[in-house]
Amino acid sequence: MVLPAKSENVAIIRHALAGLAEEIGMDEPGLADLKTVVTEACMNVVVHAYGGDPGPLNVEAKPDPGGLTVIVRDVGGGIKPQADSERDSLRLGLSLIAALSSSFSISGGFDQGTEITMRVPLEGGGTNGRGDPVQMKPSPADRTEMVIDRSELLAPVLARVVGALAARRDLSVDRVSDAVLVTDAIAVAAPERFEDGRVKLGLDERADGIDLRLGPMEPGMAARIREDLEVPADIGGSLETLADELTVEESDDGEYLIIRFAAAP
Repeated sequence: MVLPAKSENVAIIRHALAGLAEEIGMDEPGLADLKTVVTEACMNVVVHAYGGDPGPLNVEAKPDPGGLTVIVRDVGGGIKPQADSERDSLRLGLSLIAALSSSFSISGGFDQGTEITMRVPLEGGGTNGRGDPVQMKPSPADRTEMVIDRSELLAPVLARVVGALAARRDLSVDRVSDAVLVTDAIAVAAPERFEDGRVKLGLDERADGIDLRLGPMEPGMAARIREDLEVPADIGGSLETLADELTVEESDDGEYLIIRFAAAP
């Protein structure tokens, strides 16, 4: 995930990682530890990395049979490994992350950004994950971007994030339910439409709702996903009607499927 480094977005990250952790079997003590260390690491970025200016907060999660490794990155001036009594967290900083993680490391330098790696076992409690990090690129200040490369993990993560964003934008309970139904269907249809199986998503917050951007894809793939939203012929219709708007956009880097959910008037 790549999000604007704002305190209100830390909750979105917690929701996404909690959905992932539950899916791989993490117990309640482990979930509590995970939420705590993620909050501390992300709030350090929010407070220290960019000096109050806009900047990206990158979070990568790597599940394995015994736990979940989370990497929090920034490209700012670097976070400070100490408590700050005025910030919105448990105020124990990196020492708390180290205490609750079975393995923990921090790297970076002045004006070089910072990377924190921490691993939480499935049973409340350490090995480092492997994989290519997602390259951080400049993104609009109001956009959340996600890349998920294991299709079975897309549904629980996406449902949590969309639900949290929808609630924040005052969508009604019925509209949140509609959004989750549509995104669940997309989670099933999307992975095979991407050549490498790595699903790319953008979540744009607007004053009157949220937009889900799926892509870039090869020409024709967005239309195939729309077809997959159709319900059985004996019932008729399509889950597409649960969204306020569903369109296909062409861009220099490929095709995007845009799904819009509007807030209450």
